[in-house]
Formats: sequence, C-alpha cells, structure tokens
Amino acid sequence: MYNIDSMFEVPLSETDIEELKTVLEEVRNPVKIITFTAENCRYCGNTIDLIELVVKASPRRNGKPLITHEIVKYSRDKREVFAKYGIDRVPTVMLLDGYIRYVGMPAGEEIRGFIETIIRIGTGDSGLSERTKSILSQISKKMVIDVVVTPTCPYCPYASLLSNMFAYESYRSGKKSIISKTIEAYENPDIADMYNVMTVPTVAINRSVEFVGPPTEDQLLDRILKHAKY
Repeated sequence: MYNIDSMFEVPLSETDIEELKTVLEEVRNPVKIITFTAENCRYCGNTIDLIELVVKASPRRNGKPLITHEIVKYSRDKREVFAKYGIDRVPTVMLLDGYIRYVGMPAGEEIRGFIETIIRIGTGDSGLSERTKSILSQISKKMVIDVVVTPTCPYCPYASLLSNMFAYESYRSGKKSIISKTIEAYENPDIADMYNVMTVPTVAINRSVEFVGPPTEDQLLDRILKHAKY
C-alpha cells in the first residue's frame, strides 16, 4: 500500500536537476507558470518546490530564466486574481494564461507530462498532426477537458499531455476554445467521485466521461468534434 504523502514528495536530486537542464535546453520561448496557493494547503509547498526546481533548471536568455514562476497566495487583496481565472482549489498550477491547468500537484509520474508540456510550449511544437491543428483552429465552441489522474499512473501523463496540446493549438490559433485540466484524484476526491472514477486516466469533455484510459490523438479529436457539433 502506498503512503499517500510519499507520492507528493519532490524526488529530484542534484543529478536529476542536471539532467533536467539538458532536457530543457530545447526551450526557446518564454513559459510562464503561475501557482495558486493558500494557507493550510497540504501540498502547496511541495508544488512550489517542484516548480522552483524547474525554474532553476531553465535555460536563460540575457541572464534571465525563460521559464518563470509566479506564486499567488489567497488573501483579501488577491481574491480578484483567483476570481479572474475561476480558481477555487489549491494548489492549481496554470500555464498559457489558464488554458492549461493542473488542479493538484503534478506529482509522481505526472511530472513527466508536466515537463513535456513546458518543453512543447517553449519550442512551439505541439507534436500534433497538421490535420488535427487545422481542425482545432476552426472550433469555436468552448470546451473543458478534464483528465483525472493519480501520481502512480504510468499512462496518465500521455492523456494529460495530449489534452494540453489540444488546448495549446486552440490557443495558438486564436480560438482559445479549449481548456485542459489535469485533476489529481487524491487531492480532489469529490471530482473523482463525480466522474465515478475507478480507473485512471479518466477523460471527460464538458463533464461527460469520454474515455477510461488514454485516448489516441484521433480518438480525442473525434470526441471534440462531436461536442463541437452538439
């Protein structure tokens, strides 16, 4: 049996950070990460530690890191910022002006997908096919993709990354019609219960469960198109 707290430890050693620096060398464009936190938040500190390590490993331009991190802690004078983005859970990690979100810490296996998301935003290469990019650029209907994950799931990062890249291409096209949310189940059991999650990843579009297990690019695009039509 897993100790839940151990799943959310930041496992990166100095050697890991050096390897991370090598991986992140591909990043050429600025990537801004915003973490929303609050008092008495169980894993907010771990989340901040993780992202600060990513910033530490970031390539630099003119002496400044290309990957930057802003921390927004809930307080009376920050309520408007939380309200602006509809943040009602902490920690929430936001990229791409909120069109890509991690609701709960991107922990364990999910770190891989989180890092790859940063790299793809930072290189401008989503890895999606030209057909998918073209179709996404024509979709105006607002959609939220929820990907429910756990830290120990080896397949979850693939589903999360795919969802993130759909949001990224929609954002880059100017439509900005897709929000991708990776939702950590242990930190958000009410959402997992709402979707009756028995297996992860579970993928929902506009609160309708579409996949149990990671979809392929074509499968996710097909469901996105169905939601766009109805």
